[in-house]
Amino acid sequence: MTKIESREFHLNQYPEGIPSPDDFQLKKVNFRKLNKGELLIKNIWMSVDPYMRGRMVDMKTYAEPFKVGEVLYGGAIGQVVESLHRDYRPGCYVKSMQGWREYFISEGEGLDQVDCKIAPLQAHLGVMGMPGMTAYVGLLYIGEVKPGDTVFVSAAAGAVGSLVCQIAKMKGCRVVGSVGSEQKVNWLIDKAKIDTAINYKTSIDFNAALSELCPDGIDVYYDNVGGKQLEAALNLMNQSGRVVVCGTISNYNNLQPSPGPSNLRQILVKRLKVQGFIVSDHMDLYPEFIEQMSKWISAGKIKWHETIIEGIENAPTAFIGLFKGENIGKMLVKLSNPETLS
Repeated sequence: MTKIESREFHLNQYPEGIPSPDDFQLKKVNFRKLNKGELLIKNIWMSVDPYMRGRMVDMKTYAEPFKVGEVLYGGAIGQVVESLHRDYRPGCYVKSMQGWREYFISEGEGLDQVDCKIAPLQAHLGVMGMPGMTAYVGLLYIGEVKPGDTVFVSAAAGAVGSLVCQIAKMKGCRVVGSVGSEQKVNWLIDKAKIDTAINYKTSIDFNAALSELCPDGIDVYYDNVGGKQLEAALNLMNQSGRVVVCGTISNYNNLQPSPGPSNLRQILVKRLKVQGFIVSDHMDLYPEFIEQMSKWISAGKIKWHETIIEGIENAPTAFIGLFKGENIGKMLVKLSNPETLS
């Protein structure tokens, strides 16, 4: 085994408010020789996702918190560069949760081999990965969307929201998206082909603006944001409407808990279904999702955008950018290029 020096990010301290570069520490590590049954993987791509902020607190939620002083974790696509494992040959690509590092040694646990014929490598962290399945499960199974529904999506140009919008259109819905820039509005209308979109940052009266865009009310609200957008949506929900609670990014960095919506009575009056979900609870649907999304991609029915940051040293910058709205579609960090291995 060639001597390899790798860099990896450790959590330096729990963030207060929006994370800062000081919350992360880049360290160098060296690797020992492989033992039988092990393989060395070089990460090509890593993912940064809003849910990671929820693990940067000293409190267990649906996942164990990251620990101060230890290496971070997240989705990654890597290439096997050396192998003493019978199931993995050098050169093949794998998906793992071993992001935030350039290399790692594995015994094969938690690895999934990646089929590059379906979509580019990095797409397996986005449209063919966790964000894609989150959109699929949330809209179809939690939101129970049906033709003719008006679907409102917040953070509609993000990794999840942009796919929710397009799946809803394919299901015969009228789709309204909320985003934070005119560039994102244009992408949703021109590329994702949704019906209309609103820039919440420039709307003087968001409630009135949303009401104008949804004259027949809202049947399904796919909520990635929470806060004021949830409150506005509740006012416009139709009877027996469904609210899919996927994320609450508007308050992830709050130092104090935010007050809840002032109009929760709408849930009772309109007999609304309001359901939060975690995509990992629905892994039984993974084969179905992969089959269906592959067909949509092959037929050219799904468009996606990637915001790419180069170099592991810039991973915190990419992560922090999520909370500043700097991404369209999936935010990714490119760590290296694939190698040609015999």
